[in-house]
Amino acid sequence: MKVEIDAFSGFRVYPSKGKLFVRGDSKVFRFASSKNASLFLQRKNPRKIAWTQVYRRMHKKGITEEVAKKRSRRTVKHQRGIVGADLATIAARRNQTAAVRNQQRISAIAKAKTEKKEKESKKAKPARAPVASGPRVSKQQMKGGKGGR
Repeated sequence: MKVEIDAFSGFRVYPSKGKLFVRGDSKVFRFASSKNASLFLQRKNPRKIAWTQVYRRMHKKGITEEVAKKRSRRTVKHQRGIVGADLATIAARRNQTAAVRNQQRISAIAKAKTEKKEKESKKAKPARAPVASGPRVSKQQMKGGKGGR
């Protein structure tokens, strides 16, 4: 047994009961009573008529106490470490003052500069003049073959 739903009021329409209205665009509307059909044809809004299911649903009528309100769970924020820094490191950085952070930055820059100078001085010492040699000779010329093409 297929129970239909009233297009206006939202009530159940049992088989062989009610009215069927087919609009010009072939959309089918079922009504439980002539009252519902009449109000539908007058283009009344079921949301504004107090006895319809749509009105009751909109105005939260007839909801039982046990299902009265769904409680949404609050999202709990957790602190987690990221790649390259564990939670303790992050917390320590957060609690640092601006002066300490600035001091660390200056010392890191100074260290980088000294390392760069050392690297350049090491590069300058071993660099010697390339060995001067005669004109380049290909393997073919060394064998005594014809030079060139």
